[in-house]
Amino acid sequence: MHHFVIAFIVFCCVFGSAVFGLCLRAILPERHLSEESIGVVKLTTGLIATMAALVLGLLISSAKSSLDTVNGELVHNAANVVQLDRVLAKFGPDTQEVRGLLKLTYGMSIQILSSGDPAQLARLGSPEATQRVETFERKLDELSPRTAAQRQLQASAVEIADQVLAARRLTLLQRVGALPMPLLVILVVWLSVIFAAFGMFGSFNWTVLAALFLGALSTSGAIFLILEMNTPLDGLITVSVEPMREALAMLGK
Repeated sequence: MHHFVIAFIVFCCVFGSAVFGLCLRAILPERHLSEESIGVVKLTTGLIATMAALVLGLLISSAKSSLDTVNGELVHNAANVVQLDRVLAKFGPDTQEVRGLLKLTYGMSIQILSSGDPAQLARLGSPEATQRVETFERKLDELSPRTAAQRQLQASAVEIADQVLAARRLTLLQRVGALPMPLLVILVVWLSVIFAAFGMFGSFNWTVLAALFLGALSTSGAIFLILEMNTPLDGLITVSVEPMREALAMLGK
């Protein structure tokens, strides 16, 4: 919800600047609206617009990359969990308890991720969740292989489990993307200056007002997308947990 609030504030700043530009044009002396003056303003606005477009494109690309990275990690992690379960199944009946604990822990993670609730997502890094993971690791180390093949399977299971847990920690670290607030503030200031100049270039009528409204709405929408993609586990734009559910259905068989 706070992303909507930030986007709404951005919209108010940008559109308010455009309206201010329209009002400013009506009260400025004629000499300030000469072709020479407007030409300088256009050149300055073009420079600011270029910088704003570059920063906005960079932020969108970075946010989309973060979303794709987390999504790819979850899919890869789901494949590793299935592989871990199959390795434990090959070990023998002694791994039934470990496989049950793996399915239980993985199922709880899927339930928390699919909720999209920040309070629930915080439980992924809670002491209880850490204790469950440590219990699983301990059960895995306590397996008693009796043959060379079982020793190799245990070593493979430990290696895959380390990869799964490393991916889990990385996902937790990337749960909230880092969008520098000073950068966002500067970008909003640039956009406000640009739209104020747009208002100065046009006369006050409903067509111009509608165009400025849609432009402000589009820029605030872009900011909203950036904020949403920077939080890939909650919000309106999230990663899909369907691959994880499919992996869960394969566990224990």
